[in-house]
Amino acid sequence: MEGIIVRRVIPSDNSCLFNAVGYVMDHDKHKARELRQVIAATVASDPLQYSEAFLGKPNEDYCTWILDPEKWGGAIELSILADYYGREIAAYDIQTTRCDVYGQDKGYSERALLIYDGLHYDALAMTPFEGAPEEFDQTIFPVRKDRTIGPVEGLAVNLVKEQQRKRSYTDTANFTLRCGVCQIGVIGQKEAAEHAQATGHVNFQEYR
Repeated sequence: MEGIIVRRVIPSDNSCLFNAVGYVMDHDKHKARELRQVIAATVASDPLQYSEAFLGKPNEDYCTWILDPEKWGGAIELSILADYYGREIAAYDIQTTRCDVYGQDKGYSERALLIYDGLHYDALAMTPFEGAPEEFDQTIFPVRKDRTIGPVEGLAVNLVKEQQRKRSYTDTANFTLRCGVCQIGVIGQKEAAEHAQATGHVNFQEYR
C-alpha cells in the first residue's frame, strides 16, 4: 500500500451525502438524483421495516421527502446505500473522531470512506501522492478477516484527527445560523429546526 489519504470535497448543495457516496462507489459526484430514487424505492418496497416509528414520518411522506433535492441525508440513507452497493460505508465524524460503519453486520468484503463535519459529507480517497489527479483515487478498500481495512484505517483516523485539530467541523449544537428568508439569527440545529417548522423557512446560512 503506497500513498496518502485525502479529503475530496463534494459541493455543498444539500445532496453532499449522496454525491459523496456516488464518488466513493462510482467515481461520480453527480449521482444524488439516482441514489435518492434508490432509497425511495427501497423504503417504499418494505413498509414493515421502514415504518413510521423507524423513519420518523409515514413511509409515503418519507419517500416524497427524500426525493426533494433540498433535503439532507443521514444514517438511514447510508445504511440503505451500503446494502444497495453491497459494501460497508464508514463515516468519520471530525468533531468526535468517531467512525460509524454502515452495513458492518452483513459481512461485506469491501469498504468505502466518508468524512462528516457536522453538516457536510466529503469523500475520503487514497491517492499515490499529494496533488495527484482524482482518476488515480482508490476509494474502495478490502475488508480483512479482522473486519478492519488494515493500515488505511490508521491513515484515515490520522486525517480525521488532523481535521479536528484544525477545527474543520461545525458544532451543530452551538453554531449560529441566519435564516435566508427573514434574516433572523438562530443558534444550533434545534433552533433552526424549530424556526423552519414555525415559518416553513428552510434556507439557512452559517455565519460567525
